[in-house]
Amino acid sequence: MTATIDRATPADIADLRQLYYAVYGPHYPTALGTDPAEMSRLIEDPHTLWLVARCGRSGNLAASAAIHGEPGSRTGRLEGLAVHPDHRAGGLAGALTEELCARMLGTGRLDSVYATVRTVSAGPQRVVSRNGFRPVGILPNAVDLSNRESLALYARHSAGVLDRRIPVPEVPTPLAPLLRTVERTLGIGFPDTRVTAPLPAPRPPAAARLETVEAPAFVRRRFRERFPDAAQWFYPLHTPNTLLVADDGGFEVYAYLNRTGRYCALVAAHPDPATAAAYLEPITRTLTRAGAGYVEALLPLSEHGLLSAFLAQGFIPSALYPAMRPEAGGDGFHDYVVMSRTAEQIDFRGVVVDEPLQPYLDAYVSAWASTYLPTLEVAP
Repeated sequence: MTATIDRATPADIADLRQLYYAVYGPHYPTALGTDPAEMSRLIEDPHTLWLVARCGRSGNLAASAAIHGEPGSRTGRLEGLAVHPDHRAGGLAGALTEELCARMLGTGRLDSVYATVRTVSAGPQRVVSRNGFRPVGILPNAVDLSNRESLALYARHSAGVLDRRIPVPEVPTPLAPLLRTVERTLGIGFPDTRVTAPLPAPRPPAAARLETVEAPAFVRRRFRERFPDAAQWFYPLHTPNTLLVADDGGFEVYAYLNRTGRYCALVAAHPDPATAAAYLEPITRTLTRAGAGYVEALLPLSEHGLLSAFLAQGFIPSALYPAMRPEAGGDGFHDYVVMSRTAEQIDFRGVVVDEPLQPYLDAYVSAWASTYLPTLEVAP
């Protein structure tokens, strides 16, 4: 099929909603394909590039995808990749992905782009792989579509970025399987990184009482006041809509809670992450009661104490995003780890992983087993 690729416009919104419904049905969990106001904002956003493929003769929309960025960050997210069922197998997904990366990575606007990819079939994984993305982890139970699904995390970097990673002196032992997998699959090393025992868990609070504020506009305003610098966020490209506050005012945790997809990303903590680390168990329990079957945080690989605190509360190292963030005032890049925890039973029987992704699934299973399965001792 002959198709033309150009930028989406506000006039396309009605057709875009029909396209996403045709591809995903009524369960698509993001506003990009369902909320006209948010779609209009993203189309006009100078930090986001949204492209569509139009049929050569009719001009009808056949495919759509976007790379979403934000002020102060040089990391982008590939999202909303959809090809109408009538136009699959025509190479449109790959054409859109490559054009987006050429305009955002090839021109130097971004240092890297990541994508979360479904694992119900190998097709989506192969589309991003053919366009320069490489697997960096797997996120079990990450989203609820028609049922609970695991996602794969892929990333693509601008030329030279991976060569400027900042060495990390030590990491907790449970991260070792993930680091070894990254070394084998991406060809990058951790020669100066020691594997050491996790630090003792922070002392739990005597009585942790949390208040939950779900007022998105208020949460956004307060978040911008607390964190004017995006470098202080756990997770870029996630605007918090939920605020958890200790009843004594000792800390605040900002989170993005998606009730449709039943997942949550921890975005930032005030005054600092260490203050909230001892409250991770009540924080996670509160979010689970609010409907989040999956909770994740993106943490610097260099933060041994913070990683230890998450490990102590049952979070599993699920993915490693190398060279994700530039060094403040420097020329290097910091590695980050996705720490995830699911409150629901993991069932990998429906997961389809392409060969390059399989080692990450194996690494996750190894880390999960060491966390949740008892060590059996044989009596002499």
